[in-house]
Amino acid sequence: INMSSKYQAQIDAFMEKVKATNGHEAEFLQAVHEVAEAVIPFMEENPKYKAAKILDRIVEPERTIIFRVPWLDDKGEIQVNRGYRVEFNSAIGPYKGGLRFHPSVNLSILKFLGFEQIFKNSLTTLPMGGGKGGSDFDPKGKSDNEVMKFCQSFMTELSRHIGADTDVPAGDIGVGGREIGYMFG
Repeated sequence: INMSSKYQAQIDAFMEKVKATNGHEAEFLQAVHEVAEAVIPFMEENPKYKAAKILDRIVEPERTIIFRVPWLDDKGEIQVNRGYRVEFNSAIGPYKGGLRFHPSVNLSILKFLGFEQIFKNSLTTLPMGGGKGGSDFDPKGKSDNEVMKFCQSFMTELSRHIGADTDVPAGDIGVGGREIGYMFG
């Protein structure tokens, strides 16, 4: 019998709690399930971690920011996209993780990526928490001017929530040097 099947009832009970508040977020639930299968057996064998509810605390973002991003396209029409930043676990330092601009971006995907970023960042040994953000904006096929207007609008809102000691965004899919320059320049 493998370790996770020995603790399947605990894994299932934990996942039911997570599904109760995140039931529509398939990508996030999959990531949490994979971590739960690996971590719950360890926690059951080491009750101090279970008592501290480490897993319960780490799966809940400290902050989720959702905001509108209005911008003017080259035809003079106002477009509106949705912006996000999900901030997980700042226990050892500021949130750190990429910004993604792609039509597939939604809260579930960003929670999944931000949750995984906690572990990715912890392996660097640098004092950073996990974060992920972005928008359903697609920079493909947009003029430099449209990308600039979108990025400036996006950063107008996001700037209230980031900083060197708070949250340090980076690039990801759809966010390269041009977009970073427009946002931070």
